Amino acid sequence: MSSISIIGLGGMARAIGARAVEAGHVVEVVGRDAAKAKDLAAALGGGATAGTFGTTPAGDLVILAVPYAGAVPVVARYGDALAGKVVIDISNTSNADATGLVPPDGTSGAQEIAEAVPASAYVVKAFNTVFGHILARGGPLDVLFAGDDARAKASVSAFIESLRLRPLDAGGLEVARWLEGTGLLMISLARHGVGDFDFSLGVNLPG
Repeated sequence: MSSISIIGLGGMARAIGARAVEAGHVVEVVGRDAAKAKDLAAALGGGATAGTFGTTPAGDLVILAVPYAGAVPVVARYGDALAGKVVIDISNTSNADATGLVPPDGTSGAQEIAEAVPASAYVVKAFNTVFGHILARGGPLDVLFAGDDARAKASVSAFIESLRLRPLDAGGLEVARWLEGTGLLMISLARHGVGDFDFSLGVNLPG
């Protein structure tokens, strides 16, 4: 069992929070709107609490469940309060019409966040290749993740597995750009080849 802080109050925060509570983790939800944070904590149940935005998160794992445009400003607001934490970036970085990625070539949203957090914090990219409504349904899914610190990745992998999901290590944080590109690909597939967002992306091993 781990202590988890989720910064953000949207669909992904709710989906991950619900699975975390079900798995027996201690969950804190945090948002700029304190009333909405309290409402989400109450909806999650299982002893979930609402934290105060901008103060030191209670969880050892901090899930940054905010849109890409707000991610770096949020971690900058937290500053040293994130020292020693494992920060899980779940954002996708596609542009407004989902035809490309916003971060320039050679970097990623996760790497930008890694540059903004304290040196003792570790950023892991994860969950951005799973649609929130699919995650909320339950059932087994593959979660791709990437990061540079072995211990941080091990903690995130164990957390993912505790949610009855399969963690798949994609490599170092430099791979985060390609995970973000995979998120863009999924949106494009939903609009074209698949025809809707009612699908998941996974890895099948030959039998």
